[in-house]
Formats: sequence, C-alpha cells, structure tokens
Amino acid sequence: MQYAVDLTPFNTLALPGTAARYLRVGAVAQLADPALADGPRFILGGGSNLVLGGDLDRLVLHMAIPGKRLAGEDADSRYIEAGAGENWHDFVQWTLTQGWPGLENLSLIPGTVGAAPIQNIGAYGLEVSDRFHSLTAWDFNRRALITLDRAACRFGYRDSLFKKQGWHLDGRLAIVAVTFRLPKNWRPNLDYADLRDQLADIAAPTPRQIADAVIAVRRRKLPDPALIPNAGSFFHNPVVSAAAAAALRATHPTLPCYPQADGRSKLAAGWLIEQTGWKGRQLGPVGMYEKQALVLVNHGGATGADVRRTMAAVQTAVWEKFGVELQAEPVFV
Repeated sequence: MQYAVDLTPFNTLALPGTAARYLRVGAVAQLADPALADGPRFILGGGSNLVLGGDLDRLVLHMAIPGKRLAGEDADSRYIEAGAGENWHDFVQWTLTQGWPGLENLSLIPGTVGAAPIQNIGAYGLEVSDRFHSLTAWDFNRRALITLDRAACRFGYRDSLFKKQGWHLDGRLAIVAVTFRLPKNWRPNLDYADLRDQLADIAAPTPRQIADAVIAVRRRKLPDPALIPNAGSFFHNPVVSAAAAAALRATHPTLPCYPQADGRSKLAAGWLIEQTGWKGRQLGPVGMYEKQALVLVNHGGATGADVRRTMAAVQTAVWEKFGVELQAEPVFV
C-alpha cells in the first residue's frame, strides 16, 4: 500500500490528482485482503477514459493482473482469456500473431483488457460485446470471485451493467479476467468507409492487413496521448429518433447518419462539433483536436475543471445549432 500517490502519470489526459491510498494489483489473491474491503474504492485501468477532478480521498486499486491464454475451443470458436491488466492493443496484436482473428477492428484502442467491457469499447463496426464471452470479477461485498456472461453484462452502446449499476465508480467489483469468443469461420468487417479506402488496393484483406489499416487510420486522425494528452473520443455519437434525424438531414444534407437496429439513427458527433467551429479551437489549456473534432486534448497544465469548462462550451454550441445533446464518454471522478 502506498499513500498520497500522484495519479498524473496514470491518466492519459495528464490531469493532476493524488490518491489518498494506492495499491497496484498484480495478482487476484491481493484482492482478498480484508483491509481493501473497508471504505470507498476506485478501480483504475489504463486511465484512458478518465477525467480526474482533483485528489481522490479513497483507495485506488490499479489493476495490473497479467496473463493471456487459449482457454478452450469448440467446433465454431476459440475462447481466449486475458488478465485485466493486459494492454488492450498488445492483446489484440497477440491474438492475431497466434492466428486467432476477430478483434482486429479494435486495434490501437488505448486502455486495458479489464476496462474494455465496462465501456463496451468499439470502433470501425465492431464492439467488444460482439466478441465477449464472460468475465471474472472480485466482489468486495461477497468477498468472492463471480462470473458474468454476456447476457448478465447487459451491454449497450458504450454501456454495460457496470455503468448502469455505478460499479465503475464505487468499486464494488474489480474485473480480474475477460474471456473472448473468437469465430473460427472468420469474415472481414469492412463496414466503415475509412477502412475500405485504406484497403482499396487489396481485394481480400487478411486480419493482419485489416489491423494495420485500422492502426494507420487511427494514427492519421488521432493524437498519441504520450505526445498530446487526450482521452480519445470524448463524446458519444448521439442516437436520435428517425424523425429527428430526418429533420436534421433536411436542413443539413451532409450530416452523417447511421440507421440502428431499433429504428433510430446514430449521428456523427465529430461532424456536429466541427460544424460549430470547435475543431482546432481551445478554451484555456483545453481544446478539440485540430485533426479530429471529437477528441478533447490537454495542451498543457489543464485541470479537471478546465476539461469540464470546455466540455460544457462544446455541448452548448452543438445544442444551440442542432438541438442535439452530447453526452461525454469518460468517467468523471
């Protein structure tokens, strides 16, 4: 256990904050310590989807449990288990090296394996829930390990049971491992135009070529947090009724709209933000990235309050121009 630990290096927005108590968790057995059961907790992964508001007067458990393996297989699928502390991108690349495709569209997403199902991360036509089988978590109330399958996790767009119950904030559960179901009958997912354009010269791309294309597109559009602190896409793509989407398209014909299975339409938040003039603009030390309006960046010395101020200004601008409410993706603590 450490005390008064600086959390700036542990969040990709590089926001200042100190943990009253801090423990790096490298093994499941550590979680059974009765001393961890008392008082408020916060479960920290890669810190890539986090806005620190300042000091945390609680115990921060930094999940660093390693390990990855083929847990089993059947006629249709392979089941791959990874420890919660594994770097997500490295894990995806490892599965491809093993000849187990299925996660390639999610290459280069920052963060850890354990955090992936909480947010139900997704990109380029694929979400974690599409490949999720189950997870194992330590329940601090029961003081025991539990298993949650795909149905129990109640996945939604950038949502899960963990967020619905607030477990991502109160630290009741700590995910220790996640198992993914990867299909043996693999088919490429090329639903997104950017990806098709990147692969235009390849008639039948392999999983590795798709991963390389995703990496190239992401590097071209998104800043490296090590160089420009950011938390990736900062706002959800808003989902509105078909009627609302049609009305918006009538006055803004170039607005990107994506029909959803439930009949609603998903709008491109980055496009909405760009149309308000916020692309490349900043308010104090915080602004929206010059190459991708959906990404909020810290130009240096920002605090959580600075992030909230810029977030609110962008939300107001989009609401006033389009009547659409933007919701932030990151967790605020």
